Amino acid sequence: MESNKIIGGKIKGIRESCGLTIDELAERAGVNVIQIERIENNIEIPSLAPLIKIARALGVRLGTFLDDQTELGPVISRANAGKDQNAIRFTNESTVPRKHMEYHSLSQDKAGRHMEPFLIDIDPSGEDVFTLSSHEGEEFIYVLEGIVEIAYGKQHYILEAGDSIYYDSIVAHHVHACNNDPAKILGVVYTPF
Repeated sequence: MESNKIIGGKIKGIRESCGLTIDELAERAGVNVIQIERIENNIEIPSLAPLIKIARALGVRLGTFLDDQTELGPVISRANAGKDQNAIRFTNESTVPRKHMEYHSLSQDKAGRHMEPFLIDIDPSGEDVFTLSSHEGEEFIYVLEGIVEIAYGKQHYILEAGDSIYYDSIVAHHVHACNNDPAKILGVVYTPF
């Protein structure tokens, strides 16, 4: 998972070029100092909520951490081309791995983007209680395979293959597979800059 190492290095590089200490970044972003240290040292990749907060605190867009190249024109993502090397596993909180979700970026080569499209493989988590997270922006999910439950605020939505949902991600939410079966979704995250 080479992508995980790229994100930590980019955050550290941007932080240092801004002349910020880890403590200053943590205060600006409202993220725990230990979590930022773990991210920069490639121990973990945070869930989208803290990653977006870090991006805002550094004055960059979320895609800056995921960019591999700087293609200004269209970017094509071919089926199964480098799928495994582009996989990212985010964590839920500072020390809890979100091992049940593997993100495959569909736009990492596109510079200046405001949307982050992913193919996401969701394995059964075996959990009954989920930690919801929130961040600025919007999300669109289209279920490709399996059955997915979206906890959104106090509501719960069950989506099957072919169903979709579009929501404001400022409301606390969590996405997971249902019935102890794997699922696959197309997820698009929009974060305003």
